[in-house]
Amino acid sequence: MGCSECCIKCLSGIPYASLIATVLLYAGVALFCGCGHEALSGTVTILQNYFEVVRSPLDALDVFTIIDILKYVIYGVAAAFFVYGILLMVEGFFTTGAIRDLYGDFKITTCGRCVSAWFIMLTYIFMLAWLGVTAFSSLPVFMYFNIWNTCQNVTALESTKLCIDLRQFGIVTLSEDRIVCSNMDKFQELCKSSELDLTFHLFVCALAGAGAAVIAMVHYLMVLAANWAYVKDACRMQKYEDIKTKEEQELHDIHSTRSKERLNAYT
Repeated sequence: MGCSECCIKCLSGIPYASLIATVLLYAGVALFCGCGHEALSGTVTILQNYFEVVRSPLDALDVFTIIDILKYVIYGVAAAFFVYGILLMVEGFFTTGAIRDLYGDFKITTCGRCVSAWFIMLTYIFMLAWLGVTAFSSLPVFMYFNIWNTCQNVTALESTKLCIDLRQFGIVTLSEDRIVCSNMDKFQELCKSSELDLTFHLFVCALAGAGAAVIAMVHYLMVLAANWAYVKDACRMQKYEDIKTKEEQELHDIHSTRSKERLNAYT
């Protein structure tokens, strides 16, 4: 076998559908985790510099504690789905090898089909989880859009007094007065600052990354379902070939025995 034939054989064994889904998953998770982490850091800067929100000295569950928890969740999501993408790629390679070479080194077993079914169930659960993450990621986008829209309205209507109240978004408690109005210097600084635009666009990118992860999970579901169906049909075909080979061997043994008997009777 020449070099070109070896390359073609190797390329034919690559699960391209799983590879595309893995690249999309890694891109979406990286976009969500990276942009989400920086957006949360920018949110802390905006709350401290322009709204004068301070961290609670007690072990209370304030907005800063929630942001810290979300950052740790992002770290865990990045690590978990990096490993999960590798596992799905390995499963795709094994399934492709099993389909292309039924009687090679890799045999189709009941365990292999159970692993494929388990990955289908797990991927479906992760898809629902990413749908929830996408819905949750749209909330800060909506909040920052309202703030950005307020700044734009003040620029268009200079005589109108508009205010941004953090209590409307549930960031602070009702007893705290964290309001910034258009007649205040903090409001003008916030609208002209780069932190507002950067954080807003980072949250938008994080939302896009979560959506890409959902698409990757749907893609994985289609690939895993197709692979499971192919493996199931290949397993049936393998059993049929084994039974057919066994019957042919039995018929051959019967014909050989009869031929020997006739030869002995003739002699």
